[in-house]
Amino acid sequence: MRVSNVLLLAATASAFSFPDVSPVTNLFRRKDGGGGGGGGGGSKCDPKWKDISTILTAKFLTNGICNPDARAAIRAVFHDCGAWESKLGATGGCDGSLALAPGEIDRGENQGLGPIVAYLKGLAQQKGVSVADMIVFAGSHAIVTCPGGPRVKTFIGRKDSNIPPPNGLLPDVNAPAADLFKLFQNKGYDEVGLAALLGAHSTSNQFNQNTTPGIQGQPQDSTPGVWDVRYYSETLNPPKNIFVFPSDSKLANFERVGKEFKGFINNQGKWSGKFADAMGKMELFGVASTSGMQDCTDSLPQTTNIKREMKAMNMFMPRN
Repeated sequence: MRVSNVLLLAATASAFSFPDVSPVTNLFRRKDGGGGGGGGGGSKCDPKWKDISTILTAKFLTNGICNPDARAAIRAVFHDCGAWESKLGATGGCDGSLALAPGEIDRGENQGLGPIVAYLKGLAQQKGVSVADMIVFAGSHAIVTCPGGPRVKTFIGRKDSNIPPPNGLLPDVNAPAADLFKLFQNKGYDEVGLAALLGAHSTSNQFNQNTTPGIQGQPQDSTPGVWDVRYYSETLNPPKNIFVFPSDSKLANFERVGKEFKGFINNQGKWSGKFADAMGKMELFGVASTSGMQDCTDSLPQTTNIKREMKAMNMFMPRN
């Protein structure tokens, strides 16, 4: 039986001309009518999230770059929150079901997520917080742990659920571009949001799409420990030992999404802002309102100056 591989995995890519990236803390404003509130909420964050942040930094950062655990945490928040569409309203979405619903973690699209999901579930129980909040916070934390990653507006106050989402709400890497675009439109995204979210593959490695020795484990761009825009140019013109998902290639050349996709090439600042907006939206899927929730964005690490980090790692950044 073919395992359905999922479009949104882990995360990140590289700019050839880097602007300084100051900390990005985008105010989330709900622009579609589906699934959640915006604007309101934001009460003082419980100090325990600062303690959790310290634990996650040690878990996600190795030698100054984000590691496989960080990539898995980014993939986990996509899979818990992203299995949602607007018609579900304030149900499903970011509800921890990836860890709590019987059988959900065993679905083909969630292959490989077991260890990180078990870790986050255990940490949530240890700290007395919801699993749903832990998955979201860890995803936001992992993104900003990657050098250059933006701070995503991150709210706390979700309820857990053990009800699995309907099948078919996560994208398949083999689906046609038009079908993938429609899937994301049903979640409230336009072509800009979808193109921005695809950049999360800048830090991903594929393990399940092609298990051939030498190909299994290949990254989606040449700097998988760094949150940069190299993914965008390398998807269109892949160098050796870079694996391009069929869905990424299709969308990069799809008329509406492709224009926005190409617009992120060599434009780190633009991508960081658009990604943070799109991710902030996803992290509120299934949330009726942010009123009464805690704004814990300031408990996340600061965005790293990617230009300085790349220089420190003595990485040569070629120009097109």
